[in-house]
Amino acid sequence: MPKRNYKFNKRTLQFEEVKITIKTRLLKALSVIATGMVFATAVIFLAYTFLDSPKEKMQKREIAQLKMQYKLMNEKLDMMDKALVDMADRDDNIYRVIFEAEPVPTAVRKAGFGGTDRYDKLEGYKNSEIIIETAQKLDRIHSQLVVQSKSFDEVYDMARNKSQMLACIPAIQPVSNKDLKRLSSYYGYRTDPIYKVKKFHPGIDFSAPTGTEIYATGDGVVSEIVHSRRGYGNRLTIDHDYGYETMYAHIHEFKVRKGQKVKRGQLIATVGNTGKSTAPHLHYEIRKNGNRVDPIYFFFNDLTPEEYEKVLDLSTRPSQSMD
Repeated sequence: MPKRNYKFNKRTLQFEEVKITIKTRLLKALSVIATGMVFATAVIFLAYTFLDSPKEKMQKREIAQLKMQYKLMNEKLDMMDKALVDMADRDDNIYRVIFEAEPVPTAVRKAGFGGTDRYDKLEGYKNSEIIIETAQKLDRIHSQLVVQSKSFDEVYDMARNKSQMLACIPAIQPVSNKDLKRLSSYYGYRTDPIYKVKKFHPGIDFSAPTGTEIYATGDGVVSEIVHSRRGYGNRLTIDHDYGYETMYAHIHEFKVRKGQKVKRGQLIATVGNTGKSTAPHLHYEIRKNGNRVDPIYFFFNDLTPEEYEKVLDLSTRPSQSMD
């Protein structure tokens, strides 16, 4: 039986039944629904703001795990980077020194590996910084590994061709000089025989009679033959590869031609007195990568330790060049 509500009418002094209209019922229903929706919205907002769902909790655990893995990965990459630096140092200062090769330029080792927009796709995320940092380290290490791999390939080739390289390096005196008496002027500042002033002498002079045989001091190719009455006079240059060149000046007669391959100890010319020269002699120079170096350190194949010490001692004494 439906519940009925009554209201006391003061005018008639009687209780009258209160009749609820459809409109009133509808308004009450809407009011209840609205209140419920507001309450539900508040509960949902608070729940999503301050409470995590099981799925969110699982995702947060996964993100924390990923962050830890990225951190460990970056630490390993830092260790790899240090190992690469050590490898590059040994490559430049040990392996390449042994084979007399130039070190790999720093600009090549630190070469770029991409443009500024290379990591655009990794930006815009909450953890973009650690992801981009890791990607940059990986790219940098990959680039350095490629350079180092190529360098080791070169060192391997040099090791495989070590005997050939040793044969090419100038290692004997260019004229027969067993008693060391033909060494007349050394590398460094010497008195010029004509101008009588101190001038830099970029080679070594061997005094010898005209026609004395001159030998190639290492395997190579005759790269230049010059006929001249000035300066060094008639001269001959041999390209030994590996950055080495030797030059023989004041020649009387050439025994080889330009472009000819020669072997260490092979007759290439004879001593003369051509050009700016005060007496028959050979002016001998060694160049390494285009720079003149002291030839006295390249006589190790035909001098005993005692003879070499004697030559070093003689080279420090005052002397006058012959050209």
